[in-house]
Amino acid sequence: MVAKETAGRNGKGEDGRAHTRAAKLGCVFTQTTTDDQGRPVRDEASTTYTGAIETAAEFSRRISTAAQQRGWHRAPIQVVMGDGADWIWNIWEEPFPGALPIVDLSHARPHLGDLGALLHPNDEKATRKWGIVPQRLLDQGKMEKLVVKVRSLSPANPELATALRTEANYCERNAERRRDPKFGRQKLFVGSGVSEAGCQTVRGSRLKRSGMFWTVHGANAVIALRCCRPSRQFDDYWEHRRR
Repeated sequence: MVAKETAGRNGKGEDGRAHTRAAKLGCVFTQTTTDDQGRPVRDEASTTYTGAIETAAEFSRRISTAAQQRGWHRAPIQVVMGDGADWIWNIWEEPFPGALPIVDLSHARPHLGDLGALLHPNDEKATRKWGIVPQRLLDQGKMEKLVVKVRSLSPANPELATALRTEANYCERNAERRRDPKFGRQKLFVGSGVSEAGCQTVRGSRLKRSGMFWTVHGANAVIALRCCRPSRQFDDYWEHRRR
């Protein structure tokens, strides 16, 4: 199971302030094979998408239902993947007890890049050089050493010090979800590209077009339809609606 949240399209109200809503998207798929290099391969046509503009608790029930309908309980290895957003990791354990949690690598890496840019503003070469060791620690799953390295920095700038604490806390909080060598030995995905693609093709390409303005009810209706087609549930959806 993979979960993702993206910000809604920017818009301004009568008060001139921007108002956005975040739509949550989850997908359930199976993986039983690897390629010739031993990398995991998603089973063809196995992905079910589901999503809406709703609370984390409501989404928890939604994605849990989708997973159970796909036979979650029969999977020999159960994985929950998402980015480092707190809302995901605050809801995953109750509907998916015993599942292996993984933080998406493509979301963990930018944290180090952002941190390097803060430490070496306007110096791209220094930023890249600083990031070599932290990046290696991240890829090797040595999160404790990474936390120690970040916490050992003591800048005089209070804003930078706060940013460092935030990043150290992020690494510490997600340490067990970023054990790539362990996941690699189990031939598991460490990136949520399928949900990233879904955010763009299933939802974003329709709801975030130029000039689009949506009510929550209208947006959720379109999200439901957009999820049905790649999930191969379009005909069943309409059959149910006609009853």
